[in-house]
Amino acid sequence: MAAIELVKGDITRQDTDVVVNAANSSLLGGGGVDGAIHRKGGPEILAECRELRAGHYGKGLKTGHAVATTAGKLPAHWVVHTVGPVWSGSEDRSALLADCHRNSLLVAAELGAASVAFPAISTGIYRWPVRSAAEIALATVRETAEETPGIALIRFVLFDQATYDVFAEELAEK
Repeated sequence: MAAIELVKGDITRQDTDVVVNAANSSLLGGGGVDGAIHRKGGPEILAECRELRAGHYGKGLKTGHAVATTAGKLPAHWVVHTVGPVWSGSEDRSALLADCHRNSLLVAAELGAASVAFPAISTGIYRWPVRSAAEIALATVRETAEETPGIALIRFVLFDQATYDVFAEELAEK
């Protein structure tokens, strides 16, 4: 079973096999985690994303799906891009958020990754409540870790103390 750890920090500085990008569907960069990964990873990431858009993902990456590219200048070997759902108070999109974590781990396992770093997907501009996101993320990676025995470490890289504290509380409860 994979170890799950939490760190407060910058996902672009993680020396893991894979960093997960909370991407937008265009795969062409954006704000938040997506923008930081593209800026610090350099043009190689964008070039591979453009190739993906020219091929199988001409209409973009669907919410909950995941796809890998190089990590460019990042310490990681690969970036796994996933599109998180936008929070809705009137529609339960929890399964899509779970799919982001599950599919990212499955893609990482296909790559032969032993370590994966996740951000708090959908908790920024997509407004997903942090406690709910933490519950879904932690439950999903625990479940999926059984299907991906080659992955030894799953790290959540949380940008601020408040988000770290919520994830730590959820991790301690389970």
